[in-house]
Amino acid sequence: MYTKSPIFSSYTFDEKMLDEVFDDNNNVKEIYKTLFDLYGEHSVADFEALNEYAKTSFFNQGITFQVYGNNETKEKIFPFDLFPRIIDHQEWDHIEKGVLQRSKALNLFLKDLYHDQNIINDGIVPKKLIESSANYLEQMKGFDPPGGIYNHISGTDLIKHSDGNYYVLEDNIRCPSGVSYVICNRTALKRALFGVFDKYKIHTVTDYSQNLLEILETVKPQGVDKPTCVVLTPGVFNSAYYEHSYLAKGMGVELVEGRDLFVDNDFVYMKTINGPERVDIIYRRIDDAFIDPEVFNSDSVLGVPGLFAAYKAGNVCLVNAPGTGVADDKAIYTYMPQIIEYYLKETPILKNVHTYHCSRPDDLEYVLKNIQNLVIKPVDEAGGYGISIGNKLSGKEIEAVKKSITENPRKYIAQPIMSLSVHATYIENEKSFEPRHVDLRTYTLLGKDVSYVLKSGLTRVALKKGNLIVNSSQGGGSKDTWVLKK
Repeated sequence: MYTKSPIFSSYTFDEKMLDEVFDDNNNVKEIYKTLFDLYGEHSVADFEALNEYAKTSFFNQGITFQVYGNNETKEKIFPFDLFPRIIDHQEWDHIEKGVLQRSKALNLFLKDLYHDQNIINDGIVPKKLIESSANYLEQMKGFDPPGGIYNHISGTDLIKHSDGNYYVLEDNIRCPSGVSYVICNRTALKRALFGVFDKYKIHTVTDYSQNLLEILETVKPQGVDKPTCVVLTPGVFNSAYYEHSYLAKGMGVELVEGRDLFVDNDFVYMKTINGPERVDIIYRRIDDAFIDPEVFNSDSVLGVPGLFAAYKAGNVCLVNAPGTGVADDKAIYTYMPQIIEYYLKETPILKNVHTYHCSRPDDLEYVLKNIQNLVIKPVDEAGGYGISIGNKLSGKEIEAVKKSITENPRKYIAQPIMSLSVHATYIENEKSFEPRHVDLRTYTLLGKDVSYVLKSGLTRVALKKGNLIVNSSQGGGSKDTWVLKK
C-alpha cells in the first residue's frame, strides 16, 4: 500500500466502488501521485487552516447559493473541496466529443419539433410525449431563431460507473447553471495551494466568459454589425444570482432585470443614463413562463412586455431559445440514442443510463414491482429535488412513491441505482479525507457554425457518506476539475 499522510490516515476503501484516486490495491494512481505527495506535506492543522482560508475566500467574494425550504430561504457558502479531480487528455477527448454530439443532436431535434416533426412522423418519438410536456411551446412553431440555434448553452451531467465508463445522467438546456463555480473553484485553489499548479499542465477555465460572448455574437439578429448583449436576471434573491453577475462582468456586458428593459416597435431597449440603448442579444436566466407577461404568465413582474413579439420579429436573440425545455425533459432522455442516430447518423459516443419511463405500461409495471432497486426522478424537477432512492426508503415511503407514480405516470422516470465513482474528499468533522461520490457537469456552447466545450467541468461531490445525490441544494459541494494537456 502507498504510504499515507496523516490527513489520509483514516481513508476507507470499498471494493464495490470505483475509486478515482486509489487503485484496486489501495495504491495511489499514477496521475495523482505528485498531487498526493504535495498534499501529504501538510499536517491536519495545516489543512484545517487552508480549508478555512478557502471558505473565507468564497464568503468574501459572495460565492453563495440559495436553498429553498418549506417556510424559509437560506443563503449558504458553496462548499468547496481543496483536493482536485484530474482527467487525462484521452479520457477528456472522449467526453468532449460525446457532449458536443449530444448538443448538436438536441439542437436538430428542437428545430424538427418546432417545424416538420419528422422524428414524430417516423415513429421514433411519440407525439403524445411532446404534446404533454409543459415545456413545449406552441408559440415557437415555425419560428427560426437567429443562427438556427436553440440550445446555445448545454450542461451535460455525467457519472463514472464502477465499470470505468462514463454515462450521461441528464441533459440541461433550459438555463444550465454552475459554470461560475468552475471558475471560482480554480481561483480559490490557486490562492490556497498555488504550488500544486507548477507540477501539472492544465487547461485554463478563465476563458469561458470570453468564449461565451463570442458564441453569443454569432447569433446576432440580421443587419446588426456590433451587437449589444445583456444578461437578464430575476434579481438578487435568485439562487444563482452570483453566477448571473459573474458572467455579465466576465463578458463585459450589463446585468439587467426586466424593469431595466422595454420594447418599442418590436425592438428591445435598455434604459441608461444616456437614454435608451438597443439590445440585440439577451442571455436570459429566467424561465420561459416569466419572460413576457403578454404571452406567457400574465402575473410575471420579472420579464419584459412585448419581448416575445420582438423575438418573433427577428429583432433580438434570446439565449437559450424559449421552448428548449421540451428536450431536457427526463422522459425525452430515454430517446437520446435514437435522436443521435436519427439526426447525425452516428452511434452515440456516451452511454445513457438505462431508463424506464412510467408512461409506458410495461415500464410502469416493472418500476412498481422493483422500486427498491431503482432511483425515481420527476421529469421536470432540477437540483436533486423530488428524487427517491429505492434502497433508502422505508416501506411506508415506498408506498407513497408508488402512489405518486400511479397517479401521474408521465411525471416519472426510473433508473437502476448506479455506482457513482468516489473521490478523496476532505470531511471537516473527521478532519481527514474520505471517499465520496462525485459526478461531472460539462458545458457546451453552440453558435452559428462554431462550438466550444469548456475543458473542465463542475465536479459535484456528495459530502454525506453514502449519499448519491450531489446537488448543492441537497448538501453537496464541488471540486476543481483539472483536464490535463496532451
